[in-house]
Amino acid sequence: MSRTNFQYPLDFLFKVTTISNDFTATDASGKVIFFVREEFLKLRDHVKVYAGESKEALLYEMRSNKIIDFQQTFTITNSQNKVIGKVRKKTLKSFIKATYYIQDAEGKTIYTINERSFLSRFLNTIYEELMPVVGEFSGGYVFNPKYVVKDNDNKELVEMIKERSLLGRKFTVKKFSADTFNEEQVLLSLILMIIQQRRRS
Repeated sequence: MSRTNFQYPLDFLFKVTTISNDFTATDASGKVIFFVREEFLKLRDHVKVYAGESKEALLYEMRSNKIIDFQQTFTITNSQNKVIGKVRKKTLKSFIKATYYIQDAEGKTIYTINERSFLSRFLNTIYEELMPVVGEFSGGYVFNPKYVVKDNDNKELVEMIKERSLLGRKFTVKKFSADTFNEEQVLLSLILMIIQQRRRS
């Protein structure tokens, strides 16, 4: 099921009370468009995306090709188990800016996700490492990394911002381009990336 009629801005919200990487994605009207769950106790990273919090309708799954966190490629499948795209992770768990390549089903790169600021990532990581309890419950209250999705012509399509949030960890997705692009795959790739980055922070 391809979905392209999203009402921006979108919000991704993690609750501070959860020990998992579950979160809801809501549109500008407050409607839940996705419920995301990372599967625990799996040898390879595995993320499921549902239509709502009831988890009755599974829309997508994203699975890593590797057990270790090193240059992973995630395959995205829909509810019919058809491959609709891939996401290749470039950046290791370090202070380097995050980079992810969004690919089509054949593995050709069509978009790129980049972290805008090295300094923001560096300061955010240091803060949450030195103050893990405060960092967790502040939800990134001090530093706010930003991530941008660009096409192969370097045109900015979407930006995701880690918002200041005291009661949860919130990310807002804003659309820049009025041109047609694969919003479904861009959003799924951002969902995957933010789970990876939350685990890293």
